[in-house]
Amino acid sequence: MAKETFIDAGGRELRVSSPDRVIFPATERTPELTKLDVVEYYVAVEDGIMRALRQRPTTLERWPKGVHEGLVLATRDDPRGGDAFFQKRVPKGAPDYLETARIEFPSGRTADEVCPTEIAVVGWCAQMGTITFHPWPVRSDDVDHPDELRLDLDPQPGTDFDDAARVAATARELLSDLGYAGFPKTSGGRGIHIYVRIEPRWTFTDMRHAAIAFGRELERRLPGEVTTKWWKEERGERIFVDYNQNARDRTIASAYSIRPKPGAPVSAPFAWDELGSVRPEEFSVATMPARFARVGDPHAAIDDVAHSLQPLLDLYEEHGEGDMPYPPDYPKMPGEPKRVQPSRDTDRKR
Repeated sequence: MAKETFIDAGGRELRVSSPDRVIFPATERTPELTKLDVVEYYVAVEDGIMRALRQRPTTLERWPKGVHEGLVLATRDDPRGGDAFFQKRVPKGAPDYLETARIEFPSGRTADEVCPTEIAVVGWCAQMGTITFHPWPVRSDDVDHPDELRLDLDPQPGTDFDDAARVAATARELLSDLGYAGFPKTSGGRGIHIYVRIEPRWTFTDMRHAAIAFGRELERRLPGEVTTKWWKEERGERIFVDYNQNARDRTIASAYSIRPKPGAPVSAPFAWDELGSVRPEEFSVATMPARFARVGDPHAAIDDVAHSLQPLLDLYEEHGEGDMPYPPDYPKMPGEPKRVQPSRDTDRKR
């Protein structure tokens, strides 16, 4: 087994240690993938991954032992209890060309995160065991004003990707009505994400309210098929619009990120015209470079226009339903309703 090898990453010589280490075992559909395969994958989709990460503070999801059966990801409640983990601060030994951005968590604490500016940074992170990149929806020059609205269509038990695709078709119509250009991608699982570039003039709270408004409007257009209910016991067999993905410190796996699942699936951008035919299982480390070389990046125009958030904020006010619960690890937020599971709400039961 080779101790190290070197590859070209955007004109920089990038060292890859233990290049033959198996990161993803073979499956019936996909080949075995080594650390070198993972690093080379990210270099192969350079234009796309950099469009998703450039100048964005980025949390790294690191699987240094590989993605093997029985290995688990550390949780917020037990950050040291897993084989893999989320790294919000820059790993030790970072190259001198790596830049950082300081972000602030809801608790008020801060961290200096990796802020990719070139493909060699992405390659170095992959060489350090990063499988998935989780960028903030901000740029390093203004970390308090998001420039990306993220619409997460999350299938609940009893629903699947086809259900998410049907909701995404209506989401596309709603985006058109709002005058927005939306850019869809697979989640790397059963869901669909849609991104909209926004002028960086609004706060995280505003962005979250906009996502709530979008979800509520989808509920009205697709009754019984869509929900914005935060509590799982209330969602039913519907597509959940996860508005809290737009709260400060919440991130989504970037376009072109590998997901830590058997077969190394990829969160893959696609064109709206592909919505009826796209299958998430077809996008993986083994297949994406060839697709990228053939069709390019379906998100290539995402930075062409930045929209106003005001139409969705107006819709939020028109709905008149107010705010919704934040995730449980957040401090109590202004205007937030009671944060208690309905089945445990003693006041509600009276």
